[in-house]
Amino acid sequence: MQTIKRWPVRPSFPSWPLVLAAGWMVSNMAWALQPVGNTAAPPTPLSLHSVFEQAWAQQPEARSADLRRAAASATRQAASAWTPEPLALNLQTQTDWPGSNNGSREYEAGVSVPLWLPGERARKGQWAHAEQAALESSLAAARLRLAGEVRDTWWAWQRAQAELGLTQDRLANAQGLARDVARRFKAGDLSQADRHQADSAVAQAESAVAEALGTRDAALVALRAHLGGRHVAATPDGGGEPQPEPLAAAAPESAGHPALAEMQAQAQVARSAAELAATQKRANPELLLATTRSKGQAGERYQQTVTLGVRIPLGAGARSQAREATALADAADAEARTAIAQSRLAAETQAARTRLAALQAQRQAMARNAGLARETLAFYEKSFRLGEADLPTRLRVELEAAQAQRQLARLRIDEAAAVSALRQALGLLPE
Repeated sequence: MQTIKRWPVRPSFPSWPLVLAAGWMVSNMAWALQPVGNTAAPPTPLSLHSVFEQAWAQQPEARSADLRRAAASATRQAASAWTPEPLALNLQTQTDWPGSNNGSREYEAGVSVPLWLPGERARKGQWAHAEQAALESSLAAARLRLAGEVRDTWWAWQRAQAELGLTQDRLANAQGLARDVARRFKAGDLSQADRHQADSAVAQAESAVAEALGTRDAALVALRAHLGGRHVAATPDGGGEPQPEPLAAAAPESAGHPALAEMQAQAQVARSAAELAATQKRANPELLLATTRSKGQAGERYQQTVTLGVRIPLGAGARSQAREATALADAADAEARTAIAQSRLAAETQAARTRLAALQAQRQAMARNAGLARETLAFYEKSFRLGEADLPTRLRVELEAAQAQRQLARLRIDEAAAVSALRQALGLLPE
């Protein structure tokens, strides 16, 4: 019998640095093996409102708005101050040292206080308030003008996107038909001419896809230009803007249109400037208050005197009249442009409502036509598979159905764009 001697084995543990290093390597390997697609969030679809807000953030008016508001607020504070200009300190000395040097000395310290002209303070406050209101109205008008540009670019992109989708569907149908024709050609059911017609339909569909893709990319580049050239996901949200309320569409001139408000504010600024110029017939008078400490010769005691005076400038004359006349001309100009713009906006609103109603009727009729074309296409597809219809008829019916779908898609986008045009004419921003 053989005896096997077993030596006790003392377990050995790796050191802590090795354990940590191994755990770090395992965790990194597990992270690297994860699929990349799960870590990236899906792109957020674009909307007209988000594009407009991002485009407005890039505009110079938006970036300088806070500074201009601060300047307008400072102007209002200056108009409510006690003096039209800051106080001035006067310091001077007089001595006979360069000449006889008998000890004659004189020191004078005073302050000059500008005074408001009668009615000037109230008129300047009204002008500053009108300037601040004009700033806000000009910002609102700038936002509306940008909204019109963004809307035009947005709907051009939507049309190009819809056109691309329709051409891609047409290409898929043509490719499916070509495969069916090729299979039946090999079976001897169709001729070589039929196969060439099916392949020609595929080539035409590929050309249409390439053209639609180029148009879509160009529209997307124009849309990205409003975003400062940043890359955006080419995925629209597919929604349009809500239609405005009937009361708002009935009276655009009373709804506070930003373009009209801007011109009215400019007219108010000009009128306030004219009223201010009418009160500023001369420069502001000044109140002088000074104290003098002097002595005639050396050894004499200094004498203290107080001086109180008023400085009254003479009239400005023709210069004041020129400022007032210029301000009145600006006010008349702004009022005339406001009246013209009011008539133009009323006409644009009426035209936008008429176009929207016409497009809604066209879209409803085309929807019925597209439905009938789809049903007819389904009939001819079944007949072609059964050999009861020839290929030219099948291709003609498919082309008519594709054209009906294309016109319906265009009308839907045109209807949504007409809603945006109506909101633009009413002075409403994208939502």
